[in-house]
Amino acid sequence: MAAPSHTVLAVDDDPELLRQLELRLRCEGFRVLTAASGEQALAILGREQPHLVLTDLRMSGMDGLALFAAIRKSHPRLPVIILTAHGTIPEAVASTRQGVSGFLTKPFEAHVLLEEIRRALAQAAVPAHDGAETPAWRAQVITRSVRMQAILDEVAVVAETDASVLVTGDTGSGKELLAQAIHDASPRRDGPFVAINCGALPEPLLESELFGHVKGAFTGAVRDHKGLFQSAAGGTLLLDEIGDMPHALQVKLLRVLQEREVRPVGGLRAVPVDVRVISATHRDLEQASREGRFREDLYYRLNVVHFALPALAERREDIPLLAGHFLDTLKAKYRRPITGFAPEAMEALLKAPWPGNVRHLYNVVETCVALCPGPLATRALVERALNRPSDDLASFDEARRAFERDYLAQLLKMTGGNVSQAARLAKRNRSDFYTLLNRHGLEPAAFKAAGD
Repeated sequence: MAAPSHTVLAVDDDPELLRQLELRLRCEGFRVLTAASGEQALAILGREQPHLVLTDLRMSGMDGLALFAAIRKSHPRLPVIILTAHGTIPEAVASTRQGVSGFLTKPFEAHVLLEEIRRALAQAAVPAHDGAETPAWRAQVITRSVRMQAILDEVAVVAETDASVLVTGDTGSGKELLAQAIHDASPRRDGPFVAINCGALPEPLLESELFGHVKGAFTGAVRDHKGLFQSAAGGTLLLDEIGDMPHALQVKLLRVLQEREVRPVGGLRAVPVDVRVISATHRDLEQASREGRFREDLYYRLNVVHFALPALAERREDIPLLAGHFLDTLKAKYRRPITGFAPEAMEALLKAPWPGNVRHLYNVVETCVALCPGPLATRALVERALNRPSDDLASFDEARRAFERDYLAQLLKMTGGNVSQAARLAKRNRSDFYTLLNRHGLEPAAFKAAGD
């Protein structure tokens, strides 16, 4: 049940649908205000302060996106969820980038609507940031997750200090991206950001890379080499996969952190260093230190502030945003006509287990972009990219919807987006055919572009 104080403003120009929304939400304990148009909704907002707006997209007069734009100006923190029978995944992604809290395609299950409302209300409870625009450092981390937003709020605070930070999380969860964000938010932002994978180099080479060496220190050392601690002076050094650092080097790293100076391999003189250290690992360093595999004193030196990144499967609300962002980046690279994911394809992305996290999602989107021949990636293409079949057999209704949508898409491909010709082939009148296209979020113009 909703808290009694939660008020929802529902907006729809269809009286019957508006009544159904009102009854459904009241049954869940929400206080509900209703408006039959965007203009009426704005009038209500002039005298009421709801916690959330639920609006249809296609309405006569002011549509849902125009209403959202008006709300954004006067009520920038008020969450807005858009409902539509006409929506496509690209439209949803574009809307969420503008700040829309949620985007649901009709018909939807009651529990899905309620989950979306509760998620939007929870996200709205996260403290707002100073200023109207998102800081550049924060914009690089694409998320709607409440957990990730809380981490970013703490990053804004700790970045102002030189405290050592430990970032943990599964492989591919974005540890280096968060480290870069900490650097970009800090007073050291104009200095270098240098990263090294501590598990990718053998011990002698890793020592030389970190601390440097002098000419003649070992065979092949034909000149002095300045290590990464010196190269990162005035900036930030990321020690990625710190849990894989050899034990002997852990001792030398601890000394550098304590004394704030490095002694190059083969050198006699220590060199002062001014660098902020961020460490990252997918390992449990606390457990490793208890078992003697990682120095306990080094662990506490590195772990002044700890950020534990959630796996992608724990923040699935970010999947549409991330997939849309990756698609926009990759479609230019591959010069493909793809504009988004079919609803069934996005459902497959949302249900996938994502053992490789965000990096895995990027690879899947890249495969889809490279192989997609038309404007929308299909469920079959997503499953091929995932290298796995569906989790379960589709229901009869799901299979029928998928067939209907594929059939309509095939007609539009054959006719180059000519609706009249496609309707004749389907033996349906033009008006009914448009209704079917709208139900499945198919835009004829996209097929015209694909056929050119």
